[in-house]
Order: sequence, then C-alpha cells, then structure tokens
Amino acid sequence: MRPGRALVLLPQFATFAAAVFLLLVYSRGWEMPVFGDKVDVSASGLMRVAYLPAYAAGFALIALDPRNLVRATLRQPFLIFLMMVVAGSVLWSIAPDVTTRRSFAVICTTLGGLVLASRFSWAQMAEVVAVTFAILILACFAVCLAVPSIGVMTELFPGAWRGLWMEKNALGGVMSFGFCILAGTALLNPQRAKLWWGFAGLAVVLVLMSTSKTSLVSLMLGVGALGFVLVARRSPAAGAAVTWTSVTGVILLAGFLLVASDVFFAILGKDATLTGRTKIWSAALHQIEERPWLGFGYAAVWDDKSGWGPFAWISKEAGFQAQHAHNSWLEQWLGMGLLGLAAWGLFYIQTMTLAIIAVFRDRGALLVFPFLVVFTLVSLTESIAVGYNDFRWVLFVAFAAKLAFPDRELMR
Repeated sequence: MRPGRALVLLPQFATFAAAVFLLLVYSRGWEMPVFGDKVDVSASGLMRVAYLPAYAAGFALIALDPRNLVRATLRQPFLIFLMMVVAGSVLWSIAPDVTTRRSFAVICTTLGGLVLASRFSWAQMAEVVAVTFAILILACFAVCLAVPSIGVMTELFPGAWRGLWMEKNALGGVMSFGFCILAGTALLNPQRAKLWWGFAGLAVVLVLMSTSKTSLVSLMLGVGALGFVLVARRSPAAGAAVTWTSVTGVILLAGFLLVASDVFFAILGKDATLTGRTKIWSAALHQIEERPWLGFGYAAVWDDKSGWGPFAWISKEAGFQAQHAHNSWLEQWLGMGLLGLAAWGLFYIQTMTLAIIAVFRDRGALLVFPFLVVFTLVSLTESIAVGYNDFRWVLFVAFAAKLAFPDRELMR
C-alpha cells in the first residue's frame, strides 16, 4: 500500500475503531468477567468510572464532525424533549444525586447513538455494529469453552451458557439482537456477506446454548421481520400482500394470547405472572398513582434503600426486590411521570413510523426494522428504553436518528 493511501485510511480506521470501542464498553460484556457475578453494579464507583472512556470516545467523534451531529439531532425533537425531561427530573427526584449522575450518563449514551448516525452511512454503521457483535461472539465462545467457570451457569440453570453476562437470558437477549444486526449487515454489504452470515449463525448457536426461550422467540421474531422487509421490497404487490398477511397474523396472535394465554405461557415455560413481572407491574402502578405527572425522578427508584420510599412498597407488594420495572413504558412513567412517558412514546412512534416507511423506500430497513421489532418485544418485559450505559439504547438512538438523516445528506 502506498504511504499516501495509508495516511488517508488511518483517520477512517481510527474513527471506525473508536465507534467499535464505544459500543463494546456499552455492551457491558466486560463487567462480569472483570468484577464477578456478585458485584452490586449500582454501588460500584469503579465500574462507573470504567464508562468514562466510552464517553470520551463519543465526544471525540463529535469533535471530528460536529456539523452533522447538530443537523441529525435537530431532526429529533422528541428525543431532545425526552432528554430535557430526564435532566429536569433532578428537580423533583427523591434522590437528586442519583438522578443527576445517571442523567449525565444517559445523555452521554444518547450522544453516542447520535454520533454514529451522523458519522456513518447505513452500510458503514452496520459494519461498525457487526464488528462489535463479532468480537462479543468470539469472546463468548472463548469463555464458555475455555473458561466455563465464567461462561457457563452452575447454580440456577446448570449447564446454560451465559457468556460474558450475569445470566443466560442476558446472553440470549443480546444475541437475538446480534442476529438481526449481522444478517442486516450481510445484506447491506454483499462483498462480505459470507463473513457476516457466518457470525449470524454463531449468534443463533449462542441463543440456543443459553436455553432462553424468551430470547428464542425474539430471534424468531427478528427472522420474521427480516423476511418481511425482503419480501416487501420485491414489488408493490408483494409489499401489499406481506403487509396484509403480517397484520392478520398479529391480530390472530393477539386473539390467541387473550383466549389461550395459559397455552402460550406453557410453550415458553413461564407462569401466568411472567416470572413475577406482573406483580412488579401492579406494584409499580400503585406507586405511580402517588406521582402520576412527574414521577419519582429518572433512575431514582430502584436504589432507594430508605425503607419508606417507592422501592420499599413495590418490594413489599411484589414479594421480592426487583432491579427495575421489567417494562420500558412503566419505567418511564414511574421515573418521569406522564411527561416522560409521553416524550418516550412520541420518540418511539416517530421512529417506528419512519422504519415502516423505510421498509418500502430505504435499504437501511434491512438493518433497522428487525432490530426495532425485537426491541419492541423486549421492551415489554425489560427496562431497556432510555437506558444509561446500555448499547441497546445507543443502537435505538442511532437507528432512529439515521432514519431521519439519510446517507445523501452526510457532509464529508
């Protein structure tokens, strides 16, 4: 390679590497191997400091291309509103210090997603995320096969793989997203399709080895969403047919859940309470009644050990101590009231509307639509929306921003 060519490629490689590093830190795949599975994440000052390099990488990428970031951000008024509510909730939070710290973290996390959308084209961003998942997949196989004391569960679910995370459902959930990303990347980058399809297959293996049935359902939903995009893009007639079929299928599934939910839960190996989640939801709703409009402050509820706050009442009613609301919508309502719930809801609706339009107009839908479908399902049982230091939120923001900031508008 000529020296001049190398000098041109070096900044591009550095930018790509910084983006991958940012996502790897936010993946949390390093927490359990480094700190063990007994650490209290919320109380670990050292662990909080460990995220600072990711913030620094995000700000460095912003400094390289601030104009595109501003242009992309201005097209997300509901996201701006949401972050304003997050920051403003410090004023009414039951734990202002916690909300202040975590508001800063989620704003930095959100900026990480915005800078990915403003810096890379669809194909480039797909490979940034795909490389991140490829590294995580290889690391998971390494710890599960070479160091099973780390990668394989021995107590609650003996033999189930957990990879780099605390438990098997975390591994399965991450890899169900991973398949969607890697499959979409293969379709967006045909010159390296075999490589990315290979890693997509390995992601499926990890979902199966995790033995997480919920993650398997997510994976199947992601496959179906990808198939929907492929068929819909073939022709207007095919798009109309597959849309009608999908809507009909969703209605039939909803009817099945209403009249035969016990059968559905039996298939998943779950009880009617979704492993206690409905108890948490009921208890959280009772606390929401105390502060319906503004909530208790962003991320302020679940670490309140005072013995008299909302966490104590939720724990008493549910019968155990939860770490979050296990529902992204209730989480926003509990923390930021109807104001925050409305901000999140509007941002979500905008994103899904643009994603559905993209199915018929933009190749980026191959990457984003399956991810968003799985995200929607997972958000019903896990608190993954508006999450600080969480790469699922980084990706949601990145895809949402990219849908409104197409490749042709990138300034170089």
